[in-house]
Amino acid sequence: MLSIKAFSNQPKAILPGSYQLNNYIGQMLGKNIALVVNHTSMVHSTHLADTLLSRGVNIKKYFAPEHGFRGKADAGALINNEIDQKTGVPIVSLYGKHKKPSKEDLEGIDLLVFDIQDVGTRFYTYISTLQYVMEACAENNVPLMILDRGNPNGKYIDGPVLDRKFLSFVGINPIPLLHGCTIGELAQMFNGEKWLNNGLQCKLTVIPVKNYRHSSEVHISIAPSPNLPNDQAIALYPSLCLFEGTNVSVGRGTDLQFQVAGTNVIGLGDYQFTPVPKPGAMDPPLKNQLCYGFDLSQLDVKGMGLSLKYLFYFFDQTGKKESFFTSPSFFDKLAGTDQLRLQMLAGKTEEEIRASWKLDLDKYKKMRKKYLIYPN
Repeated sequence: MLSIKAFSNQPKAILPGSYQLNNYIGQMLGKNIALVVNHTSMVHSTHLADTLLSRGVNIKKYFAPEHGFRGKADAGALINNEIDQKTGVPIVSLYGKHKKPSKEDLEGIDLLVFDIQDVGTRFYTYISTLQYVMEACAENNVPLMILDRGNPNGKYIDGPVLDRKFLSFVGINPIPLLHGCTIGELAQMFNGEKWLNNGLQCKLTVIPVKNYRHSSEVHISIAPSPNLPNDQAIALYPSLCLFEGTNVSVGRGTDLQFQVAGTNVIGLGDYQFTPVPKPGAMDPPLKNQLCYGFDLSQLDVKGMGLSLKYLFYFFDQTGKKESFFTSPSFFDKLAGTDQLRLQMLAGKTEEEIRASWKLDLDKYKKMRKKYLIYPN
């Protein structure tokens, strides 16, 4: 007979904030609610919106980030305002020129609720949407509730800390490329460090994740965006996304998005692929061109964090020239600095480049401790 003690060391299931209805639904009943949500905003197998409506919550509006309410739009694609066919609730896009809810958008709203799965990298734009949502709440005196979710890259803090000269929608605050926080922890940081417009702070409530630690293995069952289809892609994303400013494809337009890397220089690597138009990537980089590189879909990514190995490989093999950076300005925005690009062009080693990040990372880690909700 098996004893109960045999199972005592098994990790408990990680439960996102949204799953803990009893901890927050009482704060919603009798109020006009707006949701900042997408397709990842699930309570078990049911969308948060449907769950709340079934419990009598009065939802007036949905706000949708990049990729839209259903999560199917291409990266960077225009998202239009519309009516959700299932619930009849208006959807307001928070992408394109309208990144921030307006005073009119929030008129009559008593509480804004944010529930979106993040992947722990500075350039993933859902945290930029969080920044704008917090600013709108602060400016219009609307409380914000965050239903927190685990960070699948939460065990890592790495990469250059963003230089404010390179602020953009793919890097909105001075945090490292891998920031080691959940959405809820970042929100506390944005408030506490007074990074909102004019140093404002919004009234914030975080419903924490249950049984989560930063060291936890977080499985994402729903692709958070069209080109991050699985845990492997999410783990490789911090290391491969910098290629988006170079002449290297990361598999947009294939079935191995962010799990391959290659360019049209004949003979590189040991794998070939050809990007073609596909839903979520209708105009992929190096479209219809045979690419030579690597299949990383079976690579052991445990403990990988941020690797510069592949960035250096392709930079070296394609001539160590400025032409490698097909969009230097976008590469710099993704990196959060122009120093990485300039250091590579100057022939610096990975070790020298990483050493140049240390001082800023140490300062960030010290600051981050003030806002942690979960143990490391």
